[in-house]
Amino acid sequence: MQFSCLNNSMSSNHFKRGELYSMLNGIASLALVRRMQKNFRAAGLEITIEQWGILYHLWKEDELSQQELCIRSFKDKPSITRLVDNLEKQKFVERKGSETDRRINKICLTESGKNLQDQTIEIANQTMDEALVGVHKEDIETVRMVLQTVYNNLNPEPVKLN
Repeated sequence: MQFSCLNNSMSSNHFKRGELYSMLNGIASLALVRRMQKNFRAAGLEITIEQWGILYHLWKEDELSQQELCIRSFKDKPSITRLVDNLEKQKFVERKGSETDRRINKICLTESGKNLQDQTIEIANQTMDEALVGVHKEDIETVRMVLQTVYNNLNPEPVKLN
């Protein structure tokens, strides 16, 4: 599917906002997520992309609270609870009470959860390589900067997205 951000009847500096909104709203992201999910299934991995995102944050820093996972993954509490429940059923994570605050559950990787890291990161990297065929490094950096700016414009406390 080709997208043109310019309307032939408009001057070249006016965007078709609907098409731009559609791109920024995630059709490219959705295509990437679908492909990565397909690649996970092809490898025999029964995890969703959302679950993988939670595991990814735990691989970077294990034993995060559910609240910290909400913040890092930009998801609400009920979504994190559901994702952690399912990861726990699959024995990829376990909940442990905080030693300093009984109200806080720390989410900890199990050995099975740790063992998924290399394989799933490899699949994610292969999927990104597939998605970026023909895209120049300079263009990738430009898109990253544009999306960072859009994010910062819409959030009172900008964060550096990686």
